[in-house]
Amino acid sequence: RVISLIVYGNQTIQHLRDLAETIRDDLSHTPGITLVELGLAPEPEIAVEIPMATLRAYNLTIEQVASEIKRRALELPGGTVRTEGGQILLRTKERRDFARQFGDIPVRYNSDGTILRLNQVAQIKETFRENDREAYFNGLPAVMLEVYRVGDETPQSVAAAVKKYIEKLKSRLPDNVGVKVWEDRSEIYQDRMHLLLKNAALGLVLVLLLLSLFLEARLAFWVMLGIPVSIMGSFVFFPLTGASINMISLFAFIVTLGIVVDDAIVMGENIYEKRERGMPPLQAAIEGAHEISVPVFFAVATNIVAFLPLFFVPGISGKFFMQIPSVVVLVFIISLIEALFILPSHLSHKQASSRFWDKLNRPRDRFAVLLTDFIKNSYRPFAEKAVRNRYLTVAIAIAALLVAVGSVAGGHVHFTFLPKIDADLITAQVKLPVGAPIEESRRVARVLSRAAERVLQANGGMRISKGIYSQIGGSLVGFGPGPNPAATAAGSELVAVQVSLVSPSLREISGGDFARKWRAEVGNVPGIDSINFKSNTGASEGAAIEFNLSHRLRHTAEKAAAELKKILETYKGVFDIDDGVSGGKQQISFKISPQAQAAGLSAGELARQVRNAFYGAEALRQQRGRSEVKVMVRLPLEERKTEQTLDQFVVTLPDGSEMALSDAVIAKRGHSYTAINRRNGRRIVTVTADVDQNLANANQINNTIMETEIPKLQKKYPGLSYSLGGEQEAQRDTMGALGTGFLITLFVLYALLAMPFKSYLQPALVMISIPFGIIGAVIGHFLLGYGLSIISMFGLIALSGVVVNDSMVLVVTANRLRDNGLSPERAVIEAGVRRFRPIILTSLTTFFGLAPMIFETSLQARFLIPMAISLGFGILFATLITLVLVPALYVIVGNGAKRRSN
Repeated sequence: RVISLIVYGNQTIQHLRDLAETIRDDLSHTPGITLVELGLAPEPEIAVEIPMATLRAYNLTIEQVASEIKRRALELPGGTVRTEGGQILLRTKERRDFARQFGDIPVRYNSDGTILRLNQVAQIKETFRENDREAYFNGLPAVMLEVYRVGDETPQSVAAAVKKYIEKLKSRLPDNVGVKVWEDRSEIYQDRMHLLLKNAALGLVLVLLLLSLFLEARLAFWVMLGIPVSIMGSFVFFPLTGASINMISLFAFIVTLGIVVDDAIVMGENIYEKRERGMPPLQAAIEGAHEISVPVFFAVATNIVAFLPLFFVPGISGKFFMQIPSVVVLVFIISLIEALFILPSHLSHKQASSRFWDKLNRPRDRFAVLLTDFIKNSYRPFAEKAVRNRYLTVAIAIAALLVAVGSVAGGHVHFTFLPKIDADLITAQVKLPVGAPIEESRRVARVLSRAAERVLQANGGMRISKGIYSQIGGSLVGFGPGPNPAATAAGSELVAVQVSLVSPSLREISGGDFARKWRAEVGNVPGIDSINFKSNTGASEGAAIEFNLSHRLRHTAEKAAAELKKILETYKGVFDIDDGVSGGKQQISFKISPQAQAAGLSAGELARQVRNAFYGAEALRQQRGRSEVKVMVRLPLEERKTEQTLDQFVVTLPDGSEMALSDAVIAKRGHSYTAINRRNGRRIVTVTADVDQNLANANQINNTIMETEIPKLQKKYPGLSYSLGGEQEAQRDTMGALGTGFLITLFVLYALLAMPFKSYLQPALVMISIPFGIIGAVIGHFLLGYGLSIISMFGLIALSGVVVNDSMVLVVTANRLRDNGLSPERAVIEAGVRRFRPIILTSLTTFFGLAPMIFETSLQARFLIPMAISLGFGILFATLITLVLVPALYVIVGNGAKRRSN
């Protein structure tokens, strides 16, 4: 859905619906718009209502009247007359489309020649199907229209066409009717795209500045050129992935900004180093590329492998994030081709010096002096000390890792499954007891609307809101904090009120704060089953707390659910609790009495007569415009609103005589469940609740309930079983899939690293930096005030491939120096000194490429920021591990191998 429109005014619902259908037809014929649907609007119907007394006076039945309407109000082709002059079609045309046309239909021909017509015995009127659906905008009757994007249509083009039509329509609307744009998702889409493009541009600029500081100007230029080449090259193959240009795929491109230059930096540095030693440019390019091609290939391969687990994440979040590896893999493959073939070609030419390039190199030259001093006077002594006290170095690193993990386990850095994003549409939904009269639903809707008005007045007035939309008879979103029932749920017991707030930049109150104040203003509403306030948007896997209780006796499960609800009410920050218990509609069950059976009355005949009277007999069903219109014959509404009608109702027996319903049946009162939920074949009662992340942690509450409260309930109600649902179930499935994917990733990384190293031990040494990236991720989340989430986990898994590259470069260089006769201690320290610049540069380009996203303050970006934090801060800390811990471990492993060989 792209955009929603509300047609409202001081008019009858029939007039508003007709206008809405006209708008729908106009929009459907507008170029660039394909699909327009009416929202929750009552369907038109022609009602033929005959009082019971009239039926008895004229000795008629509802079924007879419906049958006569069906026989006489029809249009039927009669074949063809094939004359010499051509074919002549035959057609009987007695079709009637409107209520006023049905009055003269004969119901009976009397023996005295008179005709009893339908308008003599019935009231015939244009009305709507009796489904108790109503909608209001700012207190006025309303009908909603929803416009969708289909095929290649873009949200912006669809929204622009709709708004252009609305501007032209306004001049033709009556004074007491208005059309309001309610939800325009194209604006959200456009804001997000602008946000990501801005962050991409800033990230690219920061990466370029870094390259110019660390590398010679010409080299920095050719390395930088690999970014647009890789990204634009990936667009050639982009359609093959099935992905589209959206918020997630654009974020994937941002992720690659700093990483994609890593292989080019290593390749360019190696070639440039040989040129500085006096080697001719062509020879330097050939030998430098050949020398480093294998490590570069495996570095890119490890990056690709690290992102692959995101392909297999289950659930809603998986559907969103599977686009990231699709984009990243394409970009990395193109960047590898560019680094292996295109970049060496550019660096193979002899380049004459010029004042322009010399001027550009001056800042770099000054920075190079500072960096060389830092490496010589700070890093080398520190690395030597770390290697000399290698066991202490390893102990400190392990302690830091344990502290990071413990801070999450202890709740100091809280974990949530999916981050919440503030929405502009704040929705309150209420579920009343099933079968509640619509008058009660209207009362509750007024309570919610007036409470929302008071909160608005206290926080800036109507200038911060586009209006208040209320709806009776259907759900605006999946009811409750969980995904069930779906948004298609209907019934007069469902009430929804929605407040549309203006853009966050134009108001001081957040969506979450508004929802909290609205909830407090509403207070306790008597006579309702449950109430839920929704103030966030984005992917949702269900309720933060959801327990499915099961017992062979339903009432026992319901008792346990009621007790669990009371327990949840004692937790601070837990709200919108629903115990899932509903008494269902009151029901009167009929069983044919022996007296009626003796008279020949069948169950089918009894059911048909009762149904015809109270539900109605369908006489006709025909198309009128876009609507399917039923002609229903039944008793008047006044007679169907009281049980006294049942006392007066008579049943026609097969011989034509009549019998009172009270004599014909044995009646039994009870309740009818509107839905029976089952899981794995067992009936369940579902208890759901939402959690305010600022006040409580859903994971901790769920664990406490499972460890302490559920065992108490099981002891009290033997045979009670439970299962988790909602976010907890999705979290378990997703974390399980990620865990499996991560283990496979580690195995594949190990296998890839074992090939160039030709060793079983050194790949493990290179991979030792992977878990320590967690420290940086936790520190980053803590410093920026974010909680860890499943999105953060995606970043940590992707980080695993990035961090091994620097370690691989360090170990490869150390191995080469050892082959030249240096001891493990001197070799690894010298490798760290030589490779300090490329290691630091590749890490900093990754961080600064993501930095604008990490420090973005827009609410629209909050869903993606945790992954950027994990990648950005993780790579920074992993770099420290690479330059300090890996040398210490290298010496431990090297000395151990030396002792074994001796």
